[in-house]
Amino acid sequence: MSRAGPAPRSRLTRLLHAAIALAIIAQLIGIGFAELPRPGLPGNLAFSAHQVVGLGTLSVLAVFWIWTLLRRREHGFTALMPWFSRGRRAAVWADLREHVAVLRRLRLPEPGRETPLASAVHGLGLVIATTMAATGAIVFAGMAPDGALPAWADAALSVHKAAANLMWAYLIGHPAVALLHEAIGHRLLRGMTPGLR
Repeated sequence: MSRAGPAPRSRLTRLLHAAIALAIIAQLIGIGFAELPRPGLPGNLAFSAHQVVGLGTLSVLAVFWIWTLLRRREHGFTALMPWFSRGRRAAVWADLREHVAVLRRLRLPEPGRETPLASAVHGLGLVIATTMAATGAIVFAGMAPDGALPAWADAALSVHKAAANLMWAYLIGHPAVALLHEAIGHRLLRGMTPGLR
């Protein structure tokens, strides 16, 4: 079944998407070089950068969520979060069944203007990123100069680490599927990436 090409994204959507993606990649890689503060030793520069970039990422995510509520020509909040509507949930499951049927024939579905499954997956990524950034901000607010954490911040740190693991899976899977679509000629990246046409 051939569908129309993917809906064009606004410049603001593409810039926010690129900023979030780059920040998350930097955060996930950069934390590997970070040394957390402990008694008598402050955290290193990589840890300080992780904190600053994390707070900045939370701000960009907040702007993105607000933009999803305001934009009209692109998928909005309800497309990204279909789980609260019976009709939207049914559309996601129907789209998933269609994807499975096409994948069984060793093909990829052509992207279309209305892709409930892709929108839900993007929404899931945004929820994971927002959870990671928000819990990181809670840890930042609760961390003492020596790295000690009150119980509430320690709980947030546990959620932060779990969200980071989920984000690694998302970060590997999501671009891999986009690159696969691009390789077979669906041209998804040109619609989302600033500067590509």
